[in-house]
Formats: sequence, structure tokens, C-alpha cells
Amino acid sequence: MQGHPITIRFTSAAALLMLSACAGGNFRDVSDTPVRIGPPYSVRGTTYVPAAAPAYDVLGYASWYGSESGNRTANGEKFRPGWITAAHTTLPLPTYVEVTALDTGRRIIVRVNDRGPFAQTQRIIDLSRGAAEQLGVKAQGHAQVRVRRVEPSERDRKRLREGKAAAGLAPVSQRELQALRTRFATKGR
Repeated sequence: MQGHPITIRFTSAAALLMLSACAGGNFRDVSDTPVRIGPPYSVRGTTYVPAAAPAYDVLGYASWYGSESGNRTANGEKFRPGWITAAHTTLPLPTYVEVTALDTGRRIIVRVNDRGPFAQTQRIIDLSRGAAEQLGVKAQGHAQVRVRRVEPSERDRKRLREGKAAAGLAPVSQRELQALRTRFATKGR
């Protein structure tokens, strides 16, 4: 099939501009404003509908990513694999979440600034390499987690915006951890 030469050139030029924008260059400053929800979007035949979710509290799997160093995140920031960030399919950007590893009860606060995971599994969040290391799940590749939206202190927000970890959180109690594991085991039955 042949198209009009001008149309082909325009399409090729537009594609090159979009690819160069994704590859680097003009990044958005790391900021908590504006918070962006964004329109519905589709990836691999699945439509995702971003929405405000003040009571978000979900059990599922986390994985981690880090080979995209220097790429643009969905909210326009530069992806830095060592920072404590994450990708989520529908939460506003940015959003702060507490991620709890269900094998250890360890908890961290993470800044969500990207979109993903897009695998057709029970994965609910993709952690940066730095977040996976801090949570203690990097060696596993994926882990059972609880992800819940939180409102951290301005001090913790600032630390995360600067690429540093938020203040450490005590692990969840054994009683709460057992309740979360039971909830995870019965989920989907």
C-alpha cells in the first residue's frame, strides 16, 4: 500500500519527534504539583482508567524495573532506578503509597510517578530498583505485597522527591501480617 509522500514524511517526522521526546531531553521537574489523573488509555488490549483513590488498599504482587534509566516517566520526570519510586496503572501521578512485603512485614513509603505494570498477572505495582532493594524484594524478582495510599509528612515527601528514602517504618505486627497473608490466600476464591 502506498500513501501520499507528504503524509508518509509527516508521519515519519512525527514518530521521530515522539521517540526523541521519550528518549530524554526536556524532563519535568520533580514536583508534587500538579497531580495528574489523566484520561483512560489502552495497552495490549486492556483499558486502564486512572482515578483518584483516597482509600486505595490492595493485595497483589510487586515486581521491579530498572533498565529504563534516563527515560521519561509517565508524569514527565526522568526515571532514576536508584530512587524510591514506582509505576501503577491507575493511581494519580504522583501518589504516595505504603508498600508492605508479606513475607517479612517490612514497609516503605514509595512515590508513584509512572504507569505500569502492564503484564496480565496479579502484579499491582512495579517498584524501581531502589524501592525493591529498600523493601528487601529485589533478589526475588516479584513478591506478595500490600499497597495502600498514604499521606506522608512533607519531610518524607521532600526526601522522596530528592531521591532519598522516607523515614523508616516499623514492620507490621505479626498479628497484622498473618491477617494480610490470610486475606491474600483467600483473595480470588
